[in-house]
Amino acid sequence: MIKKAIALGLIMVSTAIAIIMHTLKPVPEKLETPEAAVAVKIQLVEKVNVPLTIVSQGTVKAKTRTLLTSEVSGAILEVSDRFVSGSIFSKDDILLQIDTSDYDLAVQRAEAQLISRQASLEFEKARAYQARKEWAMTGKPESEAPPLALRKPFLAEARALLLQAEAELKQSKLKLSRTAIRAPYAGMVSQKLSDIGQYLTPGTPLGEIFSTDVAEVRLPLTEKNLSMMSNLNHKSKSLGYEILLEGSINGAKKKWVAELVRFEGEVNEVSRSQFAVASISDPYRLESGSATSPPLLVGSFVQAFIPGRVVKNIFKVPRSSLIDDAIVGTVDETNHLRLKRVDILFSDDQFFYVKSGLVDGDRIVVSAIGTPIEGIKLEVKDINEVVSLQ
Repeated sequence: MIKKAIALGLIMVSTAIAIIMHTLKPVPEKLETPEAAVAVKIQLVEKVNVPLTIVSQGTVKAKTRTLLTSEVSGAILEVSDRFVSGSIFSKDDILLQIDTSDYDLAVQRAEAQLISRQASLEFEKARAYQARKEWAMTGKPESEAPPLALRKPFLAEARALLLQAEAELKQSKLKLSRTAIRAPYAGMVSQKLSDIGQYLTPGTPLGEIFSTDVAEVRLPLTEKNLSMMSNLNHKSKSLGYEILLEGSINGAKKKWVAELVRFEGEVNEVSRSQFAVASISDPYRLESGSATSPPLLVGSFVQAFIPGRVVKNIFKVPRSSLIDDAIVGTVDETNHLRLKRVDILFSDDQFFYVKSGLVDGDRIVVSAIGTPIEGIKLEVKDINEVVSLQ
């Protein structure tokens, strides 16, 4: 019993000591965990006036393109050295010469017929004169004479036959002139479809040519593009827009100045776009004093940059700053993230143009921040210049 009592006492004493030690031990000091900060780049924004630019594209085409056809029949006797694909010619140059033998003979026959009709008319005038004299011998006034008695129908027929002979001579000379295929304007040969020795009939295609004085580009414009333009007048003969064309020539980017001259006046049923037409004078730079820019070849694909209206009091925000749909991250005075919903008016490849949702001097985040959470701590690593374009 004594041993059990001693053991129980030792246990109770040990328990009491443990309780006292636990109660009297010092409370550990709590240390605050430092708030993690996300490093970002920011940019200051302010309201500016932004001139808008509309970007479109199209293919350069000749304003005038013609399929040459034969108006007469015959064999081709001569072909001009300029009548080859890519060759340049002047207005009224003879490109092809058709055999004139049959048409020379037709002119001679028409001339002979004309001389015969002129002689017949003179004979008939003499007969009519003699008929009037004979009628006068009757003592009756000439007004009472029957037309046949005065040979008036015969005289009218002689005059009609003379007019017919003159018309036939003109027609035969016209056909003779059409044996020479002349260029209707200065231009370039696109395609050659006939050659020497070929027999032609009326309507036979000879070749395709196009003018080099003016080229055009059809530019599709959406409703959004049109809303960015100012002073639109579909009835005006010239819109008066000077635009810039950009394309590639032998691997190098080149630029040309063109003029937006007209709208086509209809909406495409598939794309719902309207087409504006830009005009480029002397695209091949053939005229003197036009060598300030390289030739713009027909068939080239170009981008067009059209100056639009000026939007006032708007924020120009880099595309990298848009977090989600229409939300921009900003940094407040304590360097915490604040998410702001903005109203985007327009956008291009580099910027969003914000109408409302920001204020002058806002610091917007332009770098990636992972998962954007309202109120997280930010560390500003770089401050770019104010986004401004007056």
